[in-house]
This record gives sequence, structure tokens and C-alpha cells, in this order.
Amino acid sequence: MPATGAPAMPPASADLATTWPFLEEGVEHIMIRLHTGVTYSKYMNLYTAVYNYCTSSRLHSSFENSALGSRTGANLMGSDLYNNLTRYFTTHLEAQREKSEPIVDQDLLVFYASEWDRFTTGANYINRLFAYLNRHWVKREKDEGRKNVYQVYILALVQWRDRLFYPIQNKDHKLVVALLKMIEKQRNGETIDTGLVKKVIDSFVSLGLDDNDQNKAQLDVYQKEFQTPFIEATEKYYAHESATFLQEHSVPEYLKKAEERLREEEDRIERYLHFSTRKTLIGKCEDVLIREHSGKMQDDFQNLLDYDKDEDLQRMYQLLSRIPEGLDPLRKKFEEHVKKAGLAAIAKLQGEAAGSPGGEVEPKAYVDALLEVHHKNQETVNRSFRGEAGFVASLDRACRDFVNRNAATGTSSTKSPELLAKHADALLRKNNKLSEEGDLEEHLNKVMTLFKYIEDKDVFQTFYTTKLSKRLIHGVSASDESEASMIAKLKEACGFEYTNKLQRMFTDMQLSKDLTDQFKERMEVAHDAADLDVAFSAMVLGTNFWPLNAPAHNFNIPKNILPTYERFQRYYQSKHSGRKLTWLWNYSKNELRTNYLNQKYILMTSSYQMAVLVQYNENDTLSLEELVTATGIPKDLLSQVLAVLAKAKILVNEETDQYDLNPSFKSKKIRVNLNQPIKAEVKQESSDVLKTVDEDRKYVIQATIVRIMKARKTMKNQVLIQEVTSQISTRFAPRIPDIKKAIDTLLEKEYIERADGQRDVFNYVA
Repeated sequence: MPATGAPAMPPASADLATTWPFLEEGVEHIMIRLHTGVTYSKYMNLYTAVYNYCTSSRLHSSFENSALGSRTGANLMGSDLYNNLTRYFTTHLEAQREKSEPIVDQDLLVFYASEWDRFTTGANYINRLFAYLNRHWVKREKDEGRKNVYQVYILALVQWRDRLFYPIQNKDHKLVVALLKMIEKQRNGETIDTGLVKKVIDSFVSLGLDDNDQNKAQLDVYQKEFQTPFIEATEKYYAHESATFLQEHSVPEYLKKAEERLREEEDRIERYLHFSTRKTLIGKCEDVLIREHSGKMQDDFQNLLDYDKDEDLQRMYQLLSRIPEGLDPLRKKFEEHVKKAGLAAIAKLQGEAAGSPGGEVEPKAYVDALLEVHHKNQETVNRSFRGEAGFVASLDRACRDFVNRNAATGTSSTKSPELLAKHADALLRKNNKLSEEGDLEEHLNKVMTLFKYIEDKDVFQTFYTTKLSKRLIHGVSASDESEASMIAKLKEACGFEYTNKLQRMFTDMQLSKDLTDQFKERMEVAHDAADLDVAFSAMVLGTNFWPLNAPAHNFNIPKNILPTYERFQRYYQSKHSGRKLTWLWNYSKNELRTNYLNQKYILMTSSYQMAVLVQYNENDTLSLEELVTATGIPKDLLSQVLAVLAKAKILVNEETDQYDLNPSFKSKKIRVNLNQPIKAEVKQESSDVLKTVDEDRKYVIQATIVRIMKARKTMKNQVLIQEVTSQISTRFAPRIPDIKKAIDTLLEKEYIERADGQRDVFNYVA
């Protein structure tokens, strides 16, 4: 039995007047009193009443109506039912709107959210009750193209939008104003009910209905009614706050504030805004918080660099990277900062060196100073600028600048590659303290760090080749593995051609060892042991690969070594009849054993020193002129050789041009190394290297021009110069006058010719 006062369940064939009161009471119960519960039987009775009404067949005499009933399978009475349900929603919502009129701010949001929850929950139940109406009548109406007919749940939302939401909004934007006040409170540090805010904002999204696809949400209501005023309020809030904050605080403090505010807005999106707002909101915040104040930030950048404020630099980078071209001024300032630091470091070093003997900067000190500046600023790039490509490029440009042009180099473009090659030489020598201090491989990698910035890589190549030749000749390489590692690094950086000579030098060393071993075996067979009292080894080195210059003067081979010399000459000619041996006495070394002192010593000497000392086997005193005659060494060079021997106290020079053997010579070491480089040789080496570089460059430029012209056939003068510069710049920076001179040379040699009637156009001559 129905409850007292409640309409009874209508019969299956009941009309609307009988059916609707029963349905209306059920709908009202669900919409208003759902919290009291709905029994299963009542729910099923309501569902059945809807079904019965929609499928009831009335008796009509009209054939057309009978035919219609026959066509559809049932006389669908949905229209009246749909209209009554619409009227119910209208009446219910207008009553709720009247209740909302005196309510404002947070209370309005609480009321709205509560009613929204109750209404949408009830509408879901009612949608299921009227499922038959949805499946048949609503579907048929929509299939026939009728507008403004919706599924029951969508109908409820449309009514909410038009009868409650818009009327409240249209009255001074009460709803969105209440939301914006809540959000501003949160921005001011107050705690708010974010769940309440989210619920109200989500309703804006739900009310965006697509008439063409009722299952698809539109954002027009959300964007127009909430997002637009929200973004405007955000801009106003942060414009005022940021301007005020910067008047009272430093830039680093503002960076923290801006970073914090952006983080808060990201959190706001996660908590209660629609994700589509992110781009607009964050873009506006970046505009107001960063772009508007980017000038002040950029002005303070140098100060942060000067005082190594890494955390502040990180913040500034992260903030300015969010706006177009925000980092450009920073990259330029960073480049200038690094360049100034590099120049200052070398200027200080040069100043210290000027007061020392020789006045020259030491290669190790020079390289260490360059590396320190590079390392410090590379750390800044990696840590503060996240290794961003633009800052890496700024670092590289600055380093290239101060590595090649600084107080130590002056106007010379060859000084830096020379000093770097000398430092590499020191690293790769035996008993080197540098390599003992740490991993040699790590030191070599640091050399390559600077090598990348060297413009005249051909100068480094020539100095390195010269130094390598000395290490190999004198057997003072730290290890074959380290030498091979360095060559591999250079090959990776510059290609096979760059290291071809270096690798051939190692091949020659192995061939020389094999040749010496074979010679010794032959001599042991052909001669008595007493006849072989001179230990001997030879290095036969290819002229094309070794940067070694033969002495320009005669040398009288001492009789002590003459037999061995002649035997090797004959042996080599027997194996290679078409080759000529040129003896490089200036690079040779010897060991002599003293027999005239109480203590026996082994003297390690150059061949020139040996030639002088063996003269004292038969004399205790000799003049400079006598030694010149005996050795064949020019006087200027011999004077320097004698100076070393006198300084070591092997000879005594008490009278001008008179050299006596010192009978009282003493040394703490049994093996005494006298083979020290003399100034003339050191200066000559640098001079020879630079001459070699100049000559090589002429041929490189000419070969490049020929290669380009062969490929292009015809080129204008200016274009050719640009192309040559581009191709050669990885090895050295060619001077335009040198390129023009090479063009003239090739015109003379008829590799190229001027085009008829055009002085600035060249043709390749096949």
C-alpha cells in the first residue's frame, strides 16, 4: 500500500493526468529527499510507470493513428512526459535561485556546491528512471533533427545552466567574484577549502554542452565565465605585488619570490583548475612576473657572476628561459665575463713572469691558468645554466678568444699552440712530476680541452711533432701507451692526416730497433769481442716524417767511434743501396767512462761534448782554436758547448779561450748528465718550427684552392677566398694576403686562369 498522501501507482493504461502526479512525487523525493532513501519497490514502480506510459496503446478510430501505432510498435507518449519533466526542473531551480539571492562570497559557494551535488546526483537517478524515454522518444526526436531535445541528465544540466547558473552569474558575477576572492585569499597565504573551489569550477566545465555531441564537454562556459576574469585578476594581482616587492627587496630575493609564485600557480592548476588553463595562466604569470622585470634581472646578472651566486644564477636562468629571448643578454654578458676572467688571469701571470729570469711564462703555469678559468666557468654552465647550448657556445667563443689572444701571446698567433705543445711534451716525459701528481690520462684530456680552442692547430702540430721526435730520439717518453693515447685524441679531433707523421715516427722507431739488432748480430759474427768495445745503436729516420735538421757544418768524427761508424755505413748500404744516410750529430748522444779520477763516472753527453772530451785523452790543456780544429764544430756553437762543460766543472776555464781538464772533478752521482740543451738550440728550434709552419701553409692554401677550383670549375675571387678560409679554418686562420698570393702563384703555374674579360673570375685549367 502507498504511503498516506502519496499518489498511488497508476494502472498500466493510465493517462498523463493520472501518471504524472505519481512520477512527480517520486522525482521530488529523489531531488529533495534522496538522503532519506528510496526503496527498491518504489524505484521499480517509478521506472514501470514511465515504461507503461510510454508504451500505452490508446484506442483511436483514425486509420492513420492505427497505422502509426503499427509502424512504431507502440504509441510513444514521450513528448508530454518530457515537457512535464522540463517544467519540474524549471520550477525546482527557480526556487533554489530565489534562495541564493541574499547569499554572497564563500557562503554562496557553499550553497551552490551543495545544491549542485544534490541536483546532479538526483538527475543521475532520474536519468535512469526515464531510460525508456531516452532510448526511444528522445532518440527518435534527435534522429529526426529536432533541436533542444536532450537526454534527461543533459536536460537537467541545461536547466541548471539557464535557470540557476546564469541568473546568479548575471547578477554582478556573484559566483565568479566569490571564487576569485577565495583564490586571492589563498595567494595571500590564507588556508581555503580547495575542494569547494574545485567543485564549483568543475561545474563550469560540466555546463559546457555541445549541442551536436551531448557526450562531449565544451569549455565555452568555463572559459568565458571563469577563466577570462580569473586571468585578468591574476595579472592585476601579480603586477601590483611584483612592482611593490622589487621596490623593497633585492633581485635575488625577487627571484625566489617569482619562482615560488610560479610553483604555486602550477599547484593551483593541479588542485582545482581545468588543465587547459595552464598555458594561459602560466603564460600570463611569466609575462607579469618575468618579462616585465627582465631588465632588472639582467642588470643584476653580472653581480651574481662576480660573487659566484650559483643558486641565484640557477633561478635567474630558469626564470628568464621561460620568456622569448630572455637569455640572450645573459649569454652575451657571460661571454664577456669569461673573456675578461681569462685575460686577467694571463695578464697576472705575465706580470709575475716579467720579474723572473728570462721573463717568459712557463708552459705549465700558462696552461693551468687557462684551464682554471675554463673549468670554473664550465662548472657554472653545467650547474647554473643546465648545460644549455647557448651558454656552452658563449663559453667556447670566450675561451677561443682569450686562449689565442692575451698578454702572453701579444700579437703572435703562434704562442698559445707553442706553449700548449711544450706542456704536453713535459707531461709525456719520463720522471715527470706532473704525471706523478695524478692520472696522466686526465692531464692529457685537459690539454685537449684547450686544444679545441687553438686556432692555429698546425702550429701545435709542428711543435708537438718536434717535441715528440726529441722524446723518441732520447728515449724519454713516459710510456708508449700514453704517446699512443695522445695521438688517438689528436686524430679524433683533427683526422688521420693530422697525425699521419706522428704514427710514422713510431713505425721508424721499431724498424730502427730491428735494424740495430740485426747489425749487432752481424758484427758479433764478423769481429772479435775486443774489436767491438763501443756499444752502438742507430736510429734510421725517414726525412719526410721527422722534423730534424742536419747540421750545416762539418763534424770531425772522433777516431774512437770511426770504425763503428764506417761499419754501419757499409752494412746499411748493403741492405739499401739506393738510399743515402745523413748523420744528425746534433741529435746524437754518447756515454763516456772516466779513467783519470779516483772515482769512476759515466758521463752522458751530446756528440759535440763527446768530441771535445775525447781530445783530453792526449792533452790536459787545449785552446778554443785547437778544439775548433780538432772537432770541426763552429766557434760560436763550440763556445756554448764548452760553457756547459765548464759549468759542470769537467773543464776549467780560468784563462780566456783556455780549457783545462779538471783533475779534481767530483759528483754525488755516478752517472752525470751533461747533455743539456743550449740556448742556441732552443731558439733555433722555435725559429725552425715557425719557418716550417709558414712553408707548409703556403702549400696547404695552394692545394685547397686547386681542390676547390677542380670541383667548381669557375669561381669569383671573393667567393673563392671565403671558401678557402672556411675549409682551412679548422687548422689555422689564413690571412687574406696569403690567399691572394697563393692565387697569383697558381695563375703563374697555370693551374687556374682568369676568365676572358673578367679580372675577378677564375677558371680551373684541366
